[in-house]
Amino acid sequence: MTWLADTRTSYDTVAESYAAWAADALDTRPYVRATMAVFAAQADGPVLDAGCGPGHFTAHLASLGLDASGIDLSPAMIDLARRSYPELRFDVGSMTDLPVADASVAGVLAFFSLIHVPDAEVPVVLGHFRRVLRPGGRVVIGYHVGEGTRLKTEGYGGHPMRVNVHLRQPAHLARWLRNAGFQVDADWRLNPEAEVPQGILFASRPA
Repeated sequence: MTWLADTRTSYDTVAESYAAWAADALDTRPYVRATMAVFAAQADGPVLDAGCGPGHFTAHLASLGLDASGIDLSPAMIDLARRSYPELRFDVGSMTDLPVADASVAGVLAFFSLIHVPDAEVPVVLGHFRRVLRPGGRVVIGYHVGEGTRLKTEGYGGHPMRVNVHLRQPAHLARWLRNAGFQVDADWRLNPEAEVPQGILFASRPA
């Protein structure tokens, strides 16, 4: 798939700059920390950070006492994560063909990692999330709220990128989750007055 190749190449290109940009995300964003705390409190077992990038959220989940591992499409991101957090497990892989065993995790965090996945592929990804979750397992999805798609051609550190950024309405994403067999538990907005607000959906696989 062209979008997968473009996304992989783009994030390989910006990996170092992205890691520097995201280094203080948890320090400066209390509502993101709150999201991680809620996720950690509800996860009863190992968790997967799907689209983990350089691993900073994975490491934070581990610091909250979780058995956390990460997966990302970009080999350069995974190299950074492994160097920064050698005590944790990180693997290269795609959410569209998730190389994780069935019913093997208690939680999946997909924090702004679905934003580059085309609409037609989102149900595939959510199907994999449900497959790898144990009954009663939790999923948390961070996303950009809005309509339409924007082509991003320049990224972190001014490096070239070629990725589509998909903005989505909460009701649409919630419907995809329900169609994939999830129960939607909570719907949060971050920066609701911003030009592009952020949304967080909490969902669970029924026991």
